[in-house]
Amino acid sequence: MPEVRPGSEKFRTRMFELARAGETRRLVDYVEAGTPVNLCNDKGDTLLMLAAYHGHPDTVRALAARGADPERANDRGQRPLAGAVFKKEADVVRALLDAGADPRAGSPSAADTARMFGNTEFLAWFDEVAPPPA
Repeated sequence: MPEVRPGSEKFRTRMFELARAGETRRLVDYVEAGTPVNLCNDKGDTLLMLAAYHGHPDTVRALAARGADPERANDRGQRPLAGAVFKKEADVVRALLDAGADPRAGSPSAADTARMFGNTEFLAWFDEVAPPPA
């Protein structure tokens, strides 16, 4: 890929592509060089949100360790943890919990999402009660 200027739309697009692809080392290099760790796209999705939704726990951990906010919602009010629960990404869910994500925050929250899909494993991790059997 050709070089792009930091701050340009092409540069921002490239950062989001790295997050979606789980290119942890390259993304971290950019963050450590000054790219905002909570950079977000036109939908409010942060690098952390995209890494989480696309199933990259190592990228989630690396971004969180550099200050990415695990509680930051996108423009639709969605949070990274609820997205990871929806996608059934257990390693990402664990990484976000370790980073301080609140399973009860947001609407729907990660706990609500787990309850909606009957994911008893995640509900146990959240210290939530599983729904009764149908």
